[in-house]
Amino acid sequence: MRKILNAITATALVSSLLVAKDIKIGVVMPLTGAIAGYGQMSKTGIDLAHKMEGTLKNGDKIKLIYLDNAGTKAQTADATNMLIAKDKVTAIIGALTSSNSLVVASIVKKSHIPTVAPVATDARVTRANPYMSRACFIDAFQGKVGAKFARKVLKAKTAVVVTDKTQAYSAGLSKEFIKNFKKDGGKIVKRVFISSGDKDFKAVLSTIKAAKADIVYTPIYTPEMALLVRQAKQLGIKERYLGGDGLADPTLIKIAKSAANGIMYSDHFNEAAAPTALSKSFIKKYHETYKEKVPSFAANSADAYFIIINAMNKCKNPADSQCVAKNITKTKKLEGVTGYITIPKSGNPVKSAVINEIVNGKIVYKATIKP
Repeated sequence: MRKILNAITATALVSSLLVAKDIKIGVVMPLTGAIAGYGQMSKTGIDLAHKMEGTLKNGDKIKLIYLDNAGTKAQTADATNMLIAKDKVTAIIGALTSSNSLVVASIVKKSHIPTVAPVATDARVTRANPYMSRACFIDAFQGKVGAKFARKVLKAKTAVVVTDKTQAYSAGLSKEFIKNFKKDGGKIVKRVFISSGDKDFKAVLSTIKAAKADIVYTPIYTPEMALLVRQAKQLGIKERYLGGDGLADPTLIKIAKSAANGIMYSDHFNEAAAPTALSKSFIKKYHETYKEKVPSFAANSADAYFIIINAMNKCKNPADSQCVAKNITKTKKLEGVTGYITIPKSGNPVKSAVINEIVNGKIVYKATIKP
């Protein structure tokens, strides 16, 4: 009888191995170009998450397919269409910036491919789209966090807002910060507009200096911020800067050097405030693998991966994109790297934010702001 049972068990094992298949998840990231640093950080998080959980409960293997969008809308569209039409992916992670994620959203809505954006905070990314979710908080919350921190903690009464008019992300954060800063009794004394790729900020800095505001809110990206603060230091202009998660890039310190000291920004994650057991495990493995601290982009991108895997594990056929999409928006208290994740039908998780500050060339945790 034991031989028969062993034979049956062995046959069942072989059968399960024979039917196990590869489930493809596509990833659209800026791996080259001006904001490649964000994409590279995100890739480390996804790769480690895949290493930690690369097999589904039914034995199917997860295969990651990365395509570079170089940070542009045109290449984002090309990459997304290729993943769907050629690679036949079941789900997608991407993109990173809100502008590019809006491009992805319009495509996957028509193609019915579930997608999780790791750090795209513009509210429009998930609007009226059952196939688009995110692993991060939205601009409305992040802008409110910035305004609350500026007024209540920094005691700022006046502010200058610097907006990158070419980025949906920057426009969204600016709008929410202004609304909430005014609501809390603050005054916006000046608005300044820049464009991605700008190199000379002397005129902008002259305007900022003349405004004599208590805080300068800068929801822009690292390439422009690094140049702005370097030129400010050269001109002897000293201001308090507060930005969004677009400044959560270690290259800001590398490029701006000592000029980066004092910059504060809202972010999704800081190791000093690791909220779950998975956080601690992920941090330990990240240190061992990459020999550095976990950047928030890596943490959020890992969570985007875990959200999709969790949804796939709830499907009889994990390659069924429709089933995966439905289960993503049924995510409840999933243990993630950045915290416990619940995603309602809106696709927008309710999460806390942290405030970080660059002190002596290092990123220092300052506070956690809850919803």
